[in-house]
Amino acid sequence: MINDRLLKSALILLYITAGYNLLESIIAVISGITAGSVALIGFGFDSLIELSAGILVIKQIKKGSFNEESTSRWVGWTLILLAIYITGYAFYQFFGGKPPEESAVGLILAIFSLIFMPVLGLRKRRIAVLIGSKALKAESTETIVCAWLSFTLLLGLGLNIWKGWWWADPSAALLMVPFLIREAKEALK
Repeated sequence: MINDRLLKSALILLYITAGYNLLESIIAVISGITAGSVALIGFGFDSLIELSAGILVIKQIKKGSFNEESTSRWVGWTLILLAIYITGYAFYQFFGGKPPEESAVGLILAIFSLIFMPVLGLRKRRIAVLIGSKALKAESTETIVCAWLSFTLLLGLGLNIWKGWWWADPSAALLMVPFLIREAKEALK
């Protein structure tokens, strides 16, 4: 029998992650659309994927049964679709689309996520190992990957604001794609 205290801790961390991902996705997508930033939009959609995976894991924990395979498949295919979207939009921006504008809101979001998400992801990973949940472990990996995506987002938005290098934004978006593909492959195994 899995320790009830650990399950409760896992649920609390998942609820915190879900709330944060919802807020993060709204801010990222709106500010990304406003600035024309593929990196911000992609980051926001990744947050929605994380939110959906978190909700699936919450449901599994509440039911007391872990359907690891369906959660992993969902995450894998949505990450592949996101990678395709980001790649297409980034190339569109490089070859004739409107260059992205600066986004101070996106920059602040990237900094905060870069600090907050690794802490949250590592705490969930520790509990996942203790309760033996592959689904929670995969979800915690998504949270940690969010920190890496935050770094690439920070790099792209920061260089656009600091140096005026508009091309840093779609470049940062393309830097996200290998992370997304790697996580998709892992989830689909």
